[in-house]
Amino acid sequence: MNEALIRSLTPSVLTVLVRRGADFAAAEDAVQDALLEAVRTWPADPPRDPKGWLITVAWRRFLDATRADAARRRREDVVEEEPPPGPASAVDDTLQLYFLCAHPSLTPASAVALTLRAVGGLTTRQIAQAYLVPEATMAQRISRAKRTVSGVRFDQPGDVATVLRVLYLVFNEGYSGDVDLAAEAIRLTRQLAASIGHPEVAGLLALMLLHHARRAARTAPDGSLVPLAEQDRRRWDTALIAEGVQILQAALARDRLGEFQTQAAIAALHADAPTAEETDWVQIVEWYDELARLTDNPVVRLNRAVAVGEADGARAGLAALGVLDDSLPRHTAVAAYLHERDGNVATAARLYAEAARKAPNLAERDHLTRQAARLNTLRGG
Repeated sequence: MNEALIRSLTPSVLTVLVRRGADFAAAEDAVQDALLEAVRTWPADPPRDPKGWLITVAWRRFLDATRADAARRRREDVVEEEPPPGPASAVDDTLQLYFLCAHPSLTPASAVALTLRAVGGLTTRQIAQAYLVPEATMAQRISRAKRTVSGVRFDQPGDVATVLRVLYLVFNEGYSGDVDLAAEAIRLTRQLAASIGHPEVAGLLALMLLHHARRAARTAPDGSLVPLAEQDRRRWDTALIAEGVQILQAALARDRLGEFQTQAAIAALHADAPTAEETDWVQIVEWYDELARLTDNPVVRLNRAVAVGEADGARAGLAALGVLDDSLPRHTAVAAYLHERDGNVATAARLYAEAARKAPNLAERDHLTRQAARLNTLRGG
């Protein structure tokens, strides 16, 4: 069975069910049942119309659940709306489903969590890491969101800001995590940018393109991470960079600065530098100051500490880091890097090893472990 095909069809199938009267939680359960049935039967007997097959099976599962719940009157209403047989529409409903999940009855945070889980394909653990909360807390938030929208018709689309937040987090997980969702996030953001002239939509698209342009250089042939300063810039996609910069400049010209435009400006400064040594760190710090003002996000302030360390020296960076909560993800790794730049090799080696134990994924853990080993070798030599 082609898992990529299943992933691409899931949002459209879910959309069909919610459009035809299924509440979101019941529709999601029915679609999951249909996917399990596909895993079991498709290898031996693949359907000619995979999407139509999934819709039919998911709808039957929904009806079965409705009957089991003894909702006879409701059942009779939805049975009349059963989709007709025949090939299903090839229309991509994914972006529309993102808007439907950003329902006005939900808080933005709950809408984002629900959409990431149901449509984006992220696990509860991955969503919790993105929000810097325990997995159990995020599981409760998603459960509450499902209860809130249970029985609600999804005929009121949510706001653009919530959808942008979902797309941003999906891209981040696809770019740096265990599941490759980055290309899908870019595709959907392109669709959104083509349909509305919102400067933050353009800012997000520019940010994605500028980061994605560096992707080929981010890993070595053995799969290990390559830090930005050590990347072979000849492997960066100059066409994507040029497109991202052009989109960003047009967005900034509208003088409605937002979080994603600011992040894209930082990414553009990195992309514009011919070498790591020529990076305009002073201007990057200024953009981080603007971003911190817009978001008051502790991770932004963590990244700002790195930029301060590059612009004003390692001790200035350590001072900026010192006022932040040391439980922040990657705080220890940043401290290790700044201590190394300050010449404190022993402390840096210890912190790299500690950061490796806290790393959220295998590639990052291996990179930090190698950094610790490198410094320990220097000490020994």
